[in-house]
Amino acid sequence: MKRRVNPGLQENMENDPLSYVANLFDIAMVFSVALMAAMVSYLEVDELLFSEQFTLVKNPGQEDMEIISKKDGRVVRYTADTSQSQTQQGNGKRVGTAYQLESGEIIYLPEQ
Repeated sequence: MKRRVNPGLQENMENDPLSYVANLFDIAMVFSVALMAAMVSYLEVDELLFSEQFTLVKNPGQEDMEIISKKDGRVVRYTADTSQSQTQQGNGKRVGTAYQLESGEIIYLPEQ
């Protein structure tokens, strides 16, 4: 037995120009995901996202140089602040001692 589709419904779908918009959106989404994957592969950004340790130097040798490092899932940013070291002058006194541990952490102990 052959099923008959409502002829009025079938005519409405054939004449509806918006029925193809969903397919165009799907194609655009697949294209954009493929483009993003190609860019990540080409720019080698995957090393920054998935590696355990890395060090990145932005603007090397310039005044606004930045060092960004990731170790054990912790991201640390170091910025060069030359404005304070060049403008501050005078006498000072010792207020404590800083120690760097084997793990790289720095501990400050104030003097009493």
